[in-house]
Amino acid sequence: KTTHTLGSFIKIADRPAAVLDRKEAGHWEGDLVIGAKNASAVITLVERTTRFTLLGNLPAGYRPEDTLAALAELFDPVPTYMRRSLTWDRGSEMAQWHYLVDWFNMGVYFADAHSPWQRGSNENTNRQLRFWLPKGTRLDDVSTEELAEITDVLNHQPRRLLGWDTSAERYAAASLCIDR
Repeated sequence: KTTHTLGSFIKIADRPAAVLDRKEAGHWEGDLVIGAKNASAVITLVERTTRFTLLGNLPAGYRPEDTLAALAELFDPVPTYMRRSLTWDRGSEMAQWHYLVDWFNMGVYFADAHSPWQRGSNENTNRQLRFWLPKGTRLDDVSTEELAEITDVLNHQPRRLLGWDTSAERYAAASLCIDR
C-alpha cells in the first residue's frame, strides 16, 4: 500500500518493478477521453498485462468527485487480486486519488508531466476508442449500453500482441492463475 498525504501524489518512478515487466496481472493504466467542449468524458482503464479494458461514462463532466465515483464503480466488481495498481496522468480529475488507495488497497501512481508514453497501453486504447467516439463527439449522449458494446468489441478482438488471444481470454486466464 502506498503512503499518501492530501495534495501529494506518488510518482510513476516509485511503482514496483512488477508493473514494468507486465508479468503480473492487476496493474491498470487510466485516462479520460474528453468530449465536445470539454463538457463530458469517458474513463478508460486498461489492464497492462492482458489489455482488458473497462469504460465508464462521465456525462456531466470530470470533476474529481465524479471521476472518483466512476472509478469506484468500475473497480468494485474487479476481484481484489486484480486491483494491484493504477497509473494515471496528472490531471486535476484525480485530485481525490487517495480514496482509491483507501477503498481498494491499491497503489495509485502518476506519470511524469507531458509523458503519455508512460501509459502506452491506455493511449493505444484511447486511439482505438476514437473510432467510435471521434473528437468533437458529445459524450453525454453516449449510453451505458453503447459503452458496453464498445468494451465488448475491444475485449473480444484477437490481438497479435497476445498471440491472437483476446484480452477477455487473457484476463480470464490471469484471474484464474494469479497468486491471490
